[in-house]
Amino acid sequence: MTLRLYDSATREVRDFVPLRPGTASVYLCGATVQGVPHIGHVRSGIAFDVLRRWLEHRGLDVLFVRNVTDIDDKILTKAADAGRPWWEWAATHEREFTRAYDRLGVLPPSAEPRATGFITQMVQYMERLIERGHAYTADGNVYFDVRSLPEYGSLSGHRLDDVHQGESAGTGKRDPRDFTLWKAAKPGEPSWPTPWGDGRPGWHLECSAMSTTLLGAEFDIHCGGMDLIFPHHENEIAQSRGAGDGFARYWLHNGWVTMSGEKMSKSLGNVVAIPAMLQRVRAVELRYYLGSAHYRSMLEYSDEALVEAAAGYRRVESFVHRVAERVGDVTVGEVTDDFAAALDDDLGVPAALAAVHNAVREGNTELEAGHGDRAREIAGRVRAMTGILGTDPLDAQWAEAGAGDAADAALDVLVRAELDRRAAARADKNWTVADEVRDRLEAAGIEVTDTPDGAQWALAAKEH
Repeated sequence: MTLRLYDSATREVRDFVPLRPGTASVYLCGATVQGVPHIGHVRSGIAFDVLRRWLEHRGLDVLFVRNVTDIDDKILTKAADAGRPWWEWAATHEREFTRAYDRLGVLPPSAEPRATGFITQMVQYMERLIERGHAYTADGNVYFDVRSLPEYGSLSGHRLDDVHQGESAGTGKRDPRDFTLWKAAKPGEPSWPTPWGDGRPGWHLECSAMSTTLLGAEFDIHCGGMDLIFPHHENEIAQSRGAGDGFARYWLHNGWVTMSGEKMSKSLGNVVAIPAMLQRVRAVELRYYLGSAHYRSMLEYSDEALVEAAAGYRRVESFVHRVAERVGDVTVGEVTDDFAAALDDDLGVPAALAAVHNAVREGNTELEAGHGDRAREIAGRVRAMTGILGTDPLDAQWAEAGAGDAADAALDVLVRAELDRRAAARADKNWTVADEVRDRLEAAGIEVTDTPDGAQWALAAKEH
């Protein structure tokens, strides 16, 4: 079956035909490293890691680029508020993102360019745009003239009359709908020299320069969150096509992680940070959960859904481990036809997971019936399928995580049951029971903190 992908630009599912036979070139808009990553940030990394693994399974050599935005208004503001150099703030949080990707089993990209490393290419891009009549300079700024490109708005469906760029103010714009390619230098901000004066890049220009420099003027797939469709990806298309590049041939966008129906973001205060999540479930269980929905759908976060997903993964894990213990080594086999059909159909992970669990049920039946060789064959298929999803139970990364993480997850289940009991008592104004629960947890070395998002717990620090 041919791999078919939903292309956001054409709004239809299309057969994937690589630009260069045998090779797939993929660009993913990566992190703006302004703070500690939360589960909403890493969902795209996991979703398109599955895409990469499936393309490789299908025999393609995948060139996968994931950028780092290390210069941005938000980075500068947060660094200034913290009294720290902007470059140190960015580097610190870049390491946090790398650590999160690594913990969740996301394969390292072929290249991970930083925006500040491609200033020369950005200047060249602006020179091309000015020469072709799509950009102009004003007061040291460089702007893209959206009216110069008749197809502007084709990706998002925005009509030109309704465009609002939502960017910080600049001077000299001919039209408020134009967007900024280059920002004139301001006192106290980092800047780089250009023919039009010192300044720093606009967000959209960064990705066009990095993607085309590394993957070529035309490449296969551009990925990112659906919140980037406008203005970021719309403006990437405009400046890249305006400069004469073919740019991306397919556009893939993943849905948000939501909480109470709202997009997870720092501004809403409903952030679930990766380090905190990994105190509650094992990394492989968190990856399984974040990758379990179809990449284009919204993933509504809840504690209950996380616990249910972790339990589902443990059923898969338990089967593979029991086969290995009873029968012997389980080598990676071939994926099942229904699994392959699911992923070939626009990366249908929910149907692919159904194929995994069907195989687990069949394998458990064979194992209990004493058909060891058959059970081991099925376990090999399960390893192949979960490997593509990044959750192979016998992968060395998850084996090394091991019993400590599993014990932490089990402890979390027990503690949260007590916290639920305490919450119910407090709701009934039964303060005696509520205090008893808290005292019992504290006596066991567990600190309880009440937050706007509910009670949180942590092991008390040991005295030395």
